[in-house]
Amino acid sequence: MADDSKLHIAMFPWLAFGHMIPYLELAKLIAQKGHKITFISTPRNIDRLPKLPPYLSPLINFVKLPLPHAAHLLEGDEATTDVPYNKVQHLKVAFDGLKEPMTRFLATSHDIDYLLYDFAPYWLPEIATGLGIPNAFFSIFLGAAVCFLKPASLIEDRTEPEHFTVPPKSIPFPTTVRFKLFEILRIFESITGDASDVSDSYRLQEVLRCCQMVAIRSCMEFEPEWLHLFQELIGKPVIPVGLLAPTEDDAVRDEGSGMWKSMKDWLDKQEKGSVVYVAFGSEAKPSQVELTEIALGLELSGLPFFWALRTRRGLTDNEAIKLPEGFEDRTRGRGLVFTSWVPQLKILAHDSVGGFLTHSGWSSVVEALQHERALILLSFLAEQGLNSRVFEEKKIGYPIPRDEFDGSFTRDSVAESLRLVMVKEEGKIYREKAKEMKGLFGNKDIQDQYVVNFLRYIMSHRRRCLVTRAPA
Repeated sequence: MADDSKLHIAMFPWLAFGHMIPYLELAKLIAQKGHKITFISTPRNIDRLPKLPPYLSPLINFVKLPLPHAAHLLEGDEATTDVPYNKVQHLKVAFDGLKEPMTRFLATSHDIDYLLYDFAPYWLPEIATGLGIPNAFFSIFLGAAVCFLKPASLIEDRTEPEHFTVPPKSIPFPTTVRFKLFEILRIFESITGDASDVSDSYRLQEVLRCCQMVAIRSCMEFEPEWLHLFQELIGKPVIPVGLLAPTEDDAVRDEGSGMWKSMKDWLDKQEKGSVVYVAFGSEAKPSQVELTEIALGLELSGLPFFWALRTRRGLTDNEAIKLPEGFEDRTRGRGLVFTSWVPQLKILAHDSVGGFLTHSGWSSVVEALQHERALILLSFLAEQGLNSRVFEEKKIGYPIPRDEFDGSFTRDSVAESLRLVMVKEEGKIYREKAKEMKGLFGNKDIQDQYVVNFLRYIMSHRRRCLVTRAPA
């Protein structure tokens, strides 16, 4: 007989590691409490996820659904990191092809108590509800970002890029959260419609309309006004699951240990809090002009730095970027540049790192603030600009000054911003705020209570034993 005190929760994230990893972090926290997880994605993505610690492996089951073929994609293109930005729209076409296999899987999985899904499978909430499976949209976005992006009504139809450069009328309190023109221009087509024939705006709208509740990677201590507003806007429960700060699991600590030893040896030689860590996530790739200004700005700053540099997106990216000639020679000893994978969490946890030049991705910011690293912000894609405004408002990040219209910035503004946040007196507030945030982002007890509360809700809204389902 099934143990009624234990849950079986299925998860279906979008095909981006910035989404899959937070889903996996939540899966691990739930499994630690003895519940079962079914994590559904494509074969190559599952094979690339971080390895589970042995004690959790029996509780987390990975289900591989082969990704249907779509035009303009190569075999093995299964995540946004595998393709240039302009081909992500074709990845969405392939993803939508998972509708039938996902339906078949759910129809034959009679013990699933609850289903969590991302913004992309707009077709899934109604399927799950029709099969009698309670379900929720698990948002890895900040509440502020979703409140800004949520289509309010036909009265406020945002059809032009300029409409996104001011807060929508549905936000009743003063805020600076908005896109800058260059930010919305970079993503406007995907928000309003692209080759997938289904805009991101429509996907989000349908998921919010048809889900039964929203779980969100956030907490009331960080953005209470936005979480309250989010619940008011959708008229459904919005339940924060905490910040999901990742931890170094015992099973994966030794991965790449030889490479980490050389990195650690270099970091050990630097003064405490002196190093700037530079990384822009798995999605963002600066243009060649941007890369040059970042590099020369790092050089001008005089600060030691550790740079995890991504020079291309996938095998079909023919626009590889490269460092300025002589840069590595001129900064040898003061800076390290790695163009392969690096253990970001270990680097951010090292005492010599004091600041983080980041794209404002929520996952990266969570990792940095749990180790009280001050933030220097340089957004590139997606909702990163909205995140950046939130961090600016809260004085936990300083944005590198940029041209509002084309997003350009100079090596001097990079150098000045880095020095302000890292060493100057006028940037002290950012260093102090980072210390303050560690008390929230690094507090396991506070964050664990959010998971407990979330599971309590799921338990009281789980699939009932009496629900019968039509045979597949």
